Amino acid sequence: MPTVYNWQLGRKMHYPYEERHPRWQFAAVFNTNRCIGCQTCTMACKSTWTFSKGQEYMWWNNVESKPYGGYPQFWDMKLLQLLDEAHQREGREAAWDPSQKDGAQRPYGVFEGMTIFEAAVKRYGPEGHTRALGYIPGDEEWRAPNIFEDTAPPYEGDRMGFSKEGVSLPEHKTWFFHLQRICNHCTYPGCLAACPRKAIYKRQEDGVVLIDQSRCRGYKKCVEGCPYKKAMYRGTTRVSEKCVACYPRIEGKDPHITPDGVPIETRCMAACVGKIRLQGLARIDQTTGDWAGDRANPLYFLVKVEKVALPLYPQFGTEPNIYYMPPRWVPRAYLRQMFGPGADDAVNKYMAPSRELLAVLQLFRSTQKIIFRYEIVEGKKVFETEINGKPWSMYNDTVIGFDKNGTEVARLTVEEPVYTRPAKHPNSI
Repeated sequence: MPTVYNWQLGRKMHYPYEERHPRWQFAAVFNTNRCIGCQTCTMACKSTWTFSKGQEYMWWNNVESKPYGGYPQFWDMKLLQLLDEAHQREGREAAWDPSQKDGAQRPYGVFEGMTIFEAAVKRYGPEGHTRALGYIPGDEEWRAPNIFEDTAPPYEGDRMGFSKEGVSLPEHKTWFFHLQRICNHCTYPGCLAACPRKAIYKRQEDGVVLIDQSRCRGYKKCVEGCPYKKAMYRGTTRVSEKCVACYPRIEGKDPHITPDGVPIETRCMAACVGKIRLQGLARIDQTTGDWAGDRANPLYFLVKVEKVALPLYPQFGTEPNIYYMPPRWVPRAYLRQMFGPGADDAVNKYMAPSRELLAVLQLFRSTQKIIFRYEIVEGKKVFETEINGKPWSMYNDTVIGFDKNGTEVARLTVEEPVYTRPAKHPNSI
């Protein structure tokens, strides 16, 4: 089996196909701290792509409440258990070595456990019929996209039901948070690896993972092999379907929306009420296969420079391209399992953001056009305090976003401006 380099794991790993990379990679950052769980993104995707017969249970975008929610039910817990059993059989530990951090190639250290591909090789052999460790959910697991919504872990309450220990940041026991999920359009997709028909591919122009439905025979190996369970089988057509990253919008080919031909955000991104999403395209260095150094790209800054946005379950080995800013009130052990060893630093940086990070955060959902570059115009100091015992200052900087053509598409200040309505316009019904 060939080996490929996974920068999220900090090492080479086994994968069924030789290493190849697109020119650009579809990517996004989700800020979980802002999500209110309104499901507007979910319904925007549903009403656009999966409203037909046989697609009733298909939710390409969904927002689930952790720790108990999931769609399909317990999708991550089941795979984590399978991986744990695989490590026990081999007498190995699924551990990280953060001491081996080394710049962009090893930003989180080295994962010394097995990925879903390596576990499958150990279990079934290099020529086995299963190329990615996984399972096929039963019908009952697809029945409720919002099961256990807004359910906190158990805690000891007083006679009124309130926590005896109280609630305080940065962490507390009575917690839950919303996890927004779409297809991760992985660099090394589990669905692509598992498909015996080679019906799944990554587009060279943007890294979007698609299914060639003329080749698909409905074997459900993609459903089994995708660790995030975002490949779904449609019984009416007997082929699989998945999120297509709204690629007509990414291409900028809709003359009614983008007459200038620039890429725009997907439906789920554009509909987000909480302004938690920032979508972009990362340029890929064809020599290293990693993101090319692009300091002024907001996604590159958040993921590679500030490292405040992290991959979801990087230990699976797929190198997902949807990144998350972890919630600051959740126990760190849980976050480390979900987002890797960079979770502590990411939360700390978000709680006391740097001057540049605070400005870049204003770009989230500021325009439907994808922002390729930003500039910051410095403003005056407007606030200072202490955070975790250290001095912290806020500056009213202005951040400016530019589209692919270099045209300004967003200009925002850190402090939201206040407008006073003139007296000649009294409030009236």
